[in-house]
Amino acid sequence: MGEIIGILVAGLVIGLLGKLVAPGDKDNIPLWLTLVCGIGGVLIGLGVYRAFGGDGSNGVDWTRWIVSIAIAAVLVVVASTVTGRSKVTARR
Repeated sequence: MGEIIGILVAGLVIGLLGKLVAPGDKDNIPLWLTLVCGIGGVLIGLGVYRAFGGDGSNGVDWTRWIVSIAIAAVLVVVASTVTGRSKVTARR
């Protein structure tokens, strides 16, 4: 149970950081989708990190978290593009 809560909290933080570093204005996706992108970034980031030989380190493994943030940023851009929500209103 604690691991699931940890992944949710890490997913929210990584998702928000991913939204922060994503290019352009990506504030048009809802918080739940940011959380999903963050969780995806955490899980996919861990897989990519391990696939390239990452085996962890003593203390905080910054490389793993940077990879997770980068992947979350890509997922935020994809989610923003796919949902197509825009803050721009049409002029008449």
